[in-house]
Amino acid sequence: MDVAALGRIRAVPVLLRVPCDTTGMGFAVVARVTSGTWTACAVRDDIGFGLKPGDALDIDTTLCKEVRSTRMPIVIDHASEDLAYRGHRTVGLYAIESYVSVPIVLGDGSYFGNLCAIDPHPANVSEPRVQPMFARFAELIAQQLDSERRQSQVQPPCSTSRPRPSCASS
Repeated sequence: MDVAALGRIRAVPVLLRVPCDTTGMGFAVVARVTSGTWTACAVRDDIGFGLKPGDALDIDTTLCKEVRSTRMPIVIDHASEDLAYRGHRTVGLYAIESYVSVPIVLGDGSYFGNLCAIDPHPANVSEPRVQPMFARFAELIAQQLDSERRQSQVQPPCSTSRPRPSCASS
């Protein structure tokens, strides 16, 4: 459901491309993050990380779990030189040098997941313009998800037994 919902939001590929282009990072993802799961919903992968929409990671191997618990972004320029993260299991497991993850919180206050970007090379992601850009994109994604959910509650899914004009182009 969440993968399909993100797939219907036409702006998501741009919302993943712009942070990559701006930071030089090669992988960005919108992940659905719950207390026990991490699922890629939309992916931009220019570094061959290998995840596709619908793929899952063990939540305990991600920094997104920490972002979910604190609702605070994590921003790392150069993980192997960062005192807080150079020995972190996730950094070593995925060979991450630069990392940004911001929470995606829906209008009702519920936690959807994270907008993340990673790269195996250091990047200057702690500069003042980067985190606000990610946060605004996460807000846009949340607004679009809220709109998508409202629309699905108002309009039942298309069915062949009762075609609607809006279903003709599906």
